[in-house]
Amino acid sequence: MVLAEDSVLLREGLTSLLRHFGHDVVAAVGDADALRHEALARQPDVVVTDVRMPPGFSDEGLRAALSLRADRPQLPILVLSQYVEQTYATELIDAGRSAGTGYLLKDRVGEVAEFVDALVRVADGHTVIDPEVVRQLLDRRRDPVGRLTPREREVLGLVAEGRSNAAIARRLVVTEAAVAKHIAGILTKLDLPPDADDHRRVLAVLAYLRA
Repeated sequence: MVLAEDSVLLREGLTSLLRHFGHDVVAAVGDADALRHEALARQPDVVVTDVRMPPGFSDEGLRAALSLRADRPQLPILVLSQYVEQTYATELIDAGRSAGTGYLLKDRVGEVAEFVDALVRVADGHTVIDPEVVRQLLDRRRDPVGRLTPREREVLGLVAEGRSNAAIARRLVVTEAAVAKHIAGILTKLDLPPDADDHRRVLAVLAYLRA
């Protein structure tokens, strides 16, 4: 993987952590230009990047990641952010329907097992959104999410975290059939009739991010 983080301490810490868990960090860089250069040269299997990077410290990391995704639509990308940025989360997910995509708050890095699990799921092609991002966005959105029952909102939050039906069932202590029924109801209420397309789950997340 290629890792991009402007803070030297965090960059070195993440590199050491990821290598400890068996991940090959082929390059660790501190700015967006270096991220683009290394990713194009090394063709990594996943990119992990901060949103805000030099020189402007606005959204250079995100822009670099989206540029790489334009060249390699299947490239998994995990973005780290200090704060919940609704626009960034929406744009990243919208650009990643065909590849693994993650949006995590930096605080999540301190929860090592969860962070590594999220990275693995993104590399495997899943969409993972930080639970705090999900909570704040759900709190801000009343329509169409307002049509969902509290349980459906809870299920949608877990879907947004990239959880499978089996994982959601274990978390909520219900059957997989009950989870499937909830998801069918969510898709219907969000005007996304259920079908065989797995990306409907991602579209459900996009529906409330855009509302």
